[in-house]
Amino acid sequence: MDSSRHPVGPVDWVKGQEHWDHWWRYLTPTSVHHRLGLACLAVGMQNGRLPTVGPRTLDHYVAVIVVSGAGWFSSGGRPPVDVVAPCLLWLSPGVEHHYGPYEPGWSECFADFTGPSVAPYIELGFLNPDEPVVPLTSAEPARVVIRKMITALGRPEPHAEVAAAAGVHELLVVLQRGQVVSRDSGPVLEALSRDACQPWPMLEHAKRLGMSLTELRELVKRSAGCSPKDYVLTIRLNLAKELLATTDLPVAAVARRVGYDDPAYFTRLFTRRVGTSPRTFREHQSRTH
Repeated sequence: MDSSRHPVGPVDWVKGQEHWDHWWRYLTPTSVHHRLGLACLAVGMQNGRLPTVGPRTLDHYVAVIVVSGAGWFSSGGRPPVDVVAPCLLWLSPGVEHHYGPYEPGWSECFADFTGPSVAPYIELGFLNPDEPVVPLTSAEPARVVIRKMITALGRPEPHAEVAAAAGVHELLVVLQRGQVVSRDSGPVLEALSRDACQPWPMLEHAKRLGMSLTELRELVKRSAGCSPKDYVLTIRLNLAKELLATTDLPVAAVARRVGYDDPAYFTRLFTRRVGTSPRTFREHQSRTH
């Protein structure tokens, strides 16, 4: 059955029994679309007494967002675990999965995707194949993105694959923001951002947060995809760029503003990380003569 030809509506998956409402659309992106980094292969929404999925193994990733209801999920041959909405299920390529809803069914939306950009998203902590069941604070932001993708794909569109790829990028961002672990780490990341330009060693940041250095490293890595040192460094460099582009402060003064007493060290660090010196960056970005 070509599901792309059927709008949302009741479909009998067991004749004479319950209805299963769904809207699916499949895409066949070209090699050019794959070079965008992420290629969307399918997107859809469904609800009701959905049939059990699997056991099966795919060659691409799928984000399944359980919007309402409850069920069970098994991955990699492990025993099933309970799934309670709002929740995210990651289906990873090459990993057998098996899942389904409990009575009276559940509501879900999903997006299938692949591409070379998946690897950096994993490295940054947006997707963890080792944690396939992820509690969400809310499924609504993800459902809004899926609906936008469905709207774009529901009408004739010469670049539907591009719009769908952009939707996958947006979906990964809102899913990362909506994870319960990300919400728990919010106060810590806010404190690091607020105090980023203080000339403190990372151990002092950890002490002020009431954490060990190891705990701080694990939390920031899990929620921001980098070390606390890199997280603070990025904030400092972003502020330094803003000061260089919008003020006439000497480079030494900019260095002190962002937490470096040694302007020569700041210049070396800025040049290594940005690819150009602070002075050259100012020449290229300044809006004044």
